[in-house]
Amino acid sequence: MVTPIIILLLLIGPLAISYLFSKTQKQPLNIRKFACWGLGLAYLFFFIGHFVKAQGMVEMLPPWVPFRLTLIYLTGVLELAIGIALFIPKLQRFAARLAVIVFVVFFPANIYAAVNGVGLGGHQWGPIYLLIRGPLQVILISWAYFLCIKPTQVQWNKT
Repeated sequence: MVTPIIILLLLIGPLAISYLFSKTQKQPLNIRKFACWGLGLAYLFFFIGHFVKAQGMVEMLPPWVPFRLTLIYLTGVLELAIGIALFIPKLQRFAARLAVIVFVVFFPANIYAAVNGVGLGGHQWGPIYLLIRGPLQVILISWAYFLCIKPTQVQWNKT
């Protein structure tokens, strides 16, 4: 069950590193920029999973869903686009909004996979996995909203 840890490290990494750098260089920190970069890295990780572990992701969808493999690839491309956009300042808020929508829309697939014990990344554990996945989704959505979308003037200054 390493995947949630990798996701959290990717998410937090850029902000943590830039915070340490800003402290040593006595420079202000642009929280939104580095929070979006972390979310962007997480989305690039999600994109890779859609292509490297495509068959496992297909199993996370109910059999009645048509064109499951194609859908996995298309959603992977969507995650790639969101991930890249999160590195582009003019697109960051829009991409973060899309990221939140994707988290919400894709969550039923996680529920299906956990309840049926299929798929990747711990879904085989059954519904108990949702005790990890659910809070992780809340963290990701909160990160996107409070650090990437919500207007804020907060910057950590030299102190």
